[in-house]
Amino acid sequence: MTEPIRITAPAGVAPAAQYSHVVAATGRLVAVSGQLALDEDGELVGVGDPAAQARQVFENLGRCLAAAGAGFEHVVKLTYFVTDMAHMPAVRAARVTRIPDDRLPASSAVQVAGLVSPDFLMEIEALAVVPDAGSATV
Repeated sequence: MTEPIRITAPAGVAPAAQYSHVVAATGRLVAVSGQLALDEDGELVGVGDPAAQARQVFENLGRCLAAAGAGFEHVVKLTYFVTDMAHMPAVRAARVTRIPDDRLPASSAVQVAGLVSPDFLMEIEALAVVPDAGSATV
């Protein structure tokens, strides 16, 4: 499978930590809506526990990607919405179990005043690119 090209330190831009500045890819775009820490029955996992919520969110992202014929290896962009930036270490710990440090996608992290329920500590959305059989890397 053709892999996206990652450019982590373009000229004139400070080196990235925990993400890539630029990810270029060719193929079929998969957009995954923001995922919450809900189990398959719609029950919240990890009330007040950012690590448990992050693990569930990444589990949900993986299931959504798989439903579209993609995997974490195809993720080119993650957007994190957290109610407190203090939750980001838990998010990173969950992410590293799915995406190795040498394949970090482009990312944005935003602290928000709240999510759809005050018990949700984070929501994460993903963009992935699945290479077409005949596509070439950019």
